[in-house]
Amino acid sequence: MVPGTHLSVVPHGAPPLAASAALVGDYRRLLELCPVLELRLLDPAEPAPSAADGWYSGAELADDERALAAALAGEEARIAAEHGRAPRPHVTASRLLHHYVWSACLIVAGPWHLARRVPVVSPADLWLHAPTGALALRPRGHVTLPGDDELRAELRAAVVAHLGPVLAAFARPTRRHDRALWGMVTDDLASAVWYLGRMLDGDAAAVGDSAAVGDVLEGDAEAAAVAAAGAVLPGGTQPLPGAADFRLLHTPDGRAHHTRTRLGCCLYYAVKPEAVACMTCPRTSGEERLSRL
Repeated sequence: MVPGTHLSVVPHGAPPLAASAALVGDYRRLLELCPVLELRLLDPAEPAPSAADGWYSGAELADDERALAAALAGEEARIAAEHGRAPRPHVTASRLLHHYVWSACLIVAGPWHLARRVPVVSPADLWLHAPTGALALRPRGHVTLPGDDELRAELRAAVVAHLGPVLAAFARPTRRHDRALWGMVTDDLASAVWYLGRMLDGDAAAVGDSAAVGDVLEGDAEAAAVAAAGAVLPGGTQPLPGAADFRLLHTPDGRAHHTRTRLGCCLYYAVKPEAVACMTCPRTSGEERLSRL
């Protein structure tokens, strides 16, 4: 929560179950839109996923070295199976942290972007499956506020509150200091909102012909998401050290493409010698991005 701000679970005056149902609806919509988010939603009375089955909550990853070691071993095994070799330990840790951070950012920011609701997601309510990387979430309450700036601040505060303990646990295995770790959060929050915008564009296109889609033109949802990410991350919002800072690249066919440069490298290129850096990597020049587009 933003210090000094009095907040209520919304809708105002509604019972907690009604608020939870609205949030569950947001998550079902998010899962329809975002196929890469492998997330299981838990009912209120459903037992928590078990460590005996390889499930560890964010709180356990932060507080239990054995849970963190099991999650890192699972990530190493997945990378080795996909790419034919195990990466260096700090690469494994960085890739796992990136996966968790990006997913958590989408889980918190998704309902905000779709419905102006900021979920209250404790690290104890989000689980990672060490063998597969899948996630499970027990939705709780959410916050809404009348002002856009206040709600953006609440979104940032919710992300920071959830991820702070997790980042502290990953500092040693990733060999990253505070600024680099919070830079990853900045990058992944911007990336998650951007991804959702692209998926919304795809969903609008899937509705049918232009008459069915109405006034939504191709790229409108992506542009709106880019603007939303820029408003959430304008820079100077500590501990998030940077801005979303999107810009346009223009290809010879006259089309404009959104891009940004990450504050730090996610080390995807390091999982395999012939792998190339991401499109938003600091290692990837503007000329290289244009050639790939």
